[in-house]
Amino acid sequence: MSELRLEDLNAANIVAANSLTLRPGQEQFVTPTSYAIADAAVNPATTWPRVVVDDGRVVGFVRANFDAENPQEEFRCCIWRINVAADAQGSGVGRFVVAAVADEARRRGFDQLTVLWEPGEEGPEAFFLRVGFTVIGETQYGESIGAIAL
Repeated sequence: MSELRLEDLNAANIVAANSLTLRPGQEQFVTPTSYAIADAAVNPATTWPRVVVDDGRVVGFVRANFDAENPQEEFRCCIWRINVAADAQGSGVGRFVVAAVADEARRRGFDQLTVLWEPGEEGPEAFFLRVGFTVIGETQYGESIGAIAL
C-alpha cells in the first residue's frame, strides 16, 4: 500500500465512494454511502465527508460531524460512518481515518471524538475498541456510543 491520503468528496470521486464493497455481513451495519453523501449536501456547515485514496484508488469513505452547538454531546464531534473497501480492510485504512478525523477535531478545538455503532458479530465494535475508543453509553436505539479523548 502506498501513502494514504484524504480528499474532499467531489464529483470526480463520488461514484467510487458510493460503490465501495464491504465484506459479506457488514452491509447490515451501515446505511448506503449515498445517504451520507446526501446529508453532506443538506448539512454542509457541520458535515465533513472525505474519501480515502490509495495509489489513485478510492479505498474508503468517512463522514464526520463537527457541531459544537449540538445539544447532544455525543454528536458534537462524531464519526458518523467509516466504510473501507473489503480488499483494503486490515491494511491500516480505518486506523488512518480515525487518526485523520482526530487531527481535524483537535484543529477545530475539540477534546473528545465519539462514534456510534450497532453491536453485532460482523460489526465494527472490535475495530473501534482496538483504535482506542471506550464505550461510554448507548443510544435509545441500542447503538453503542464510544469516545476517545483527544
